[in-house]
Amino acid sequence: MPILTLSRFEHRHRVLCPEERAGAMIAYLRGLVLAPPVRHERGHAIFLDANSAWIGDAPCGIGTMSALSLRMRTLLGEALQLDAAGLILAHSHPSGHCRPSGCDIAATRRLADVARALDIVLVDHLIFTTDAVYSMRAGGLL
Repeated sequence: MPILTLSRFEHRHRVLCPEERAGAMIAYLRGLVLAPPVRHERGHAIFLDANSAWIGDAPCGIGTMSALSLRMRTLLGEALQLDAAGLILAHSHPSGHCRPSGCDIAATRRLADVARALDIVLVDHLIFTTDAVYSMRAGGLL
């Protein structure tokens, strides 16, 4: 899947204030990770530059009904290729339970630690269900 650049994303949207931009990003990620069929967990990452501007995105895994296999090496390799300063990770919970599992929390903290060693900030990890979104940053888990 090709990487979506900021210019292509903003081409579909007028220039947005930060709150509108966050809402557009959440809607975009929701559409990707909850795309049919919603039988498997699906992950996607957004890469940001030093000014928190969108420089690209890529899928980062598909799993089972209750687990997602995240390849940190591949994900962070793409971030390094783009010279990303930050990333936002998103994945779906087809079960309908929006809260992160113990595995979600452990993997997110491990990813944040490895990314930090590469001078990349894990800005947030969002978990989507059809009815809700959970921010690990806002929930104090990141």
